[in-house]
Amino acid sequence: MKFAKEIRVGNIIMVDSKPMIVLRSDVNGSSRTGFTYKWKMKNLLTNSPQENVFRGDDKFDVVVLDKKAVTYSYFADPLYVFMDSEYNQFEIEGENLGDALGYLKDGMECEAVFYDGKAISVELPTTIVRQVVYSEPAVKGNTSGNVLKEAKIENAIEANQIVVMVPLFVSQDDQIEIDTRTNEYKKVVRN
Repeated sequence: MKFAKEIRVGNIIMVDSKPMIVLRSDVNGSSRTGFTYKWKMKNLLTNSPQENVFRGDDKFDVVVLDKKAVTYSYFADPLYVFMDSEYNQFEIEGENLGDALGYLKDGMECEAVFYDGKAISVELPTTIVRQVVYSEPAVKGNTSGNVLKEAKIENAIEANQIVVMVPLFVSQDDQIEIDTRTNEYKKVVRN
């Protein structure tokens, strides 16, 4: 058990017997009146958001989730199927994958996150390399400052295609490195 004042953003805690991840924490109060913690949280099982206010001396169970290396296999509507090195299959619902949906590609390696023996989501590598499948050509003379344009990247499911803001010199069929946490372009990858 940990006090509310010891809980940090990213911790997974049990609130009303539901596993919740703390997405944001705002602290109010003073040492004389006591501190309150306003947390923006997300239920790991249903993905529903929630906001609550707690006192600094409220206690919570901190949950440590199991993780396992898996590879994305295929989409079996409405489930996404992942496989581990022992050929065990894990099915995860699309709404539990969140932003990861836009980066999924056949054979992509990631980590499945388990709660109570059930796969509930996946964690992507911090950076990935993807091919630009569509990008507008650069306009001559449009070079003042840090000008960006939209680029669609390849993934397994076209309906979930991600758009990344890239510099003007990036063109269709280029391989680019992307930070999956922020959806930001990092660099062009040359072979």
